Amino acid sequence: MIKRILTLHFLLLAVPLFAQLGGESTYQFLNLVSSPRQAALGGKIITNFDHDVTEGLYNPASINYEMGNQLAVNVSNYLGGITYGTAAYAYTWDRHVQTFHFGVTYINYGSFDGYDVNGVSTGTFTGNEAAISFGYNYNIPFTNFYVGANVKIITSLLEQYNSVGGAVDIGAMYINEKLDFHAALTIRNIGTQFSTYAGQNEPLPLEVNFGMSQTLENVPLRWHLTLENLQRWPISVANPARATTDLDGNQTQEKVSFFNKGLRHLILGAELFPEGGFNIRLGYNFRRAEELRIVDQRNFSGLSVGVGIKLNKMRFSYTHARYTSASNTSFFGLQIDLR
Repeated sequence: MIKRILTLHFLLLAVPLFAQLGGESTYQFLNLVSSPRQAALGGKIITNFDHDVTEGLYNPASINYEMGNQLAVNVSNYLGGITYGTAAYAYTWDRHVQTFHFGVTYINYGSFDGYDVNGVSTGTFTGNEAAISFGYNYNIPFTNFYVGANVKIITSLLEQYNSVGGAVDIGAMYINEKLDFHAALTIRNIGTQFSTYAGQNEPLPLEVNFGMSQTLENVPLRWHLTLENLQRWPISVANPARATTDLDGNQTQEKVSFFNKGLRHLILGAELFPEGGFNIRLGYNFRRAEELRIVDQRNFSGLSVGVGIKLNKMRFSYTHARYTSASNTSFFGLQIDLR
């Protein structure tokens, strides 16, 4: 029974497709995108430094006083009937102490039918995971550099097996206000399991990302560029479904070029009217596009598009992300100004 549950666990960990290195670590849900805005820009955008309180979940260096008394709730109908979402709130003590950030990330894998080794039904069971975070950001005096950290407590329940862990995210950001240019670096999920599922300690999904963004001077558009999963080269693997067979029956596996290996670390995004009451967002995730591409068929994998609307003290966001012709996902978000 334990082997069956562990097998299910690894399959669940492989579900997230926002450029995860599935099956090699536990708590993979920690690296899912945190908001519709981030998802619309291709995922893992770490350079926003404004009112978007959910951004602090992914890069603690982005926590700032504009997030003060902002409450955000986001939810996604993910792939395979899975639902996940985030919530975030920030409180500004004062301009000197700056802002404290609180966040929650959760995922529910749904219900499953259980069977023993003889195929006899054991009823249904569920799987869900959650993380609670506390974050703080600090502006290095007399510089344009910001550093921040999130401390996270993680819980996971898969059938009768559960695990508790802890992790820290570290972020740094440089802001050039004259050029409206941001550059950021994050090291996420530095931590360990406090208790394991079945006596075997598993690593957390460590992730290193670097990003840049800038608002153009004469055009109301902000571009974003992110290099993700820099802790590993390469992150690509040959797809066995794309192997070719010659007339003699010899099989040749897919070859991933050096250029393609590098490209799979790249995410591009653009936000039109970023400071306006209505904005349009567009993103492209190269790794998702390549890994979910269907040979000889155009399916626009890797593409995401979203909108944001501000009405008085509320901001609504919606994103549609393309995976394959059979699988897409939507992300909904609401942020309320409580001031």
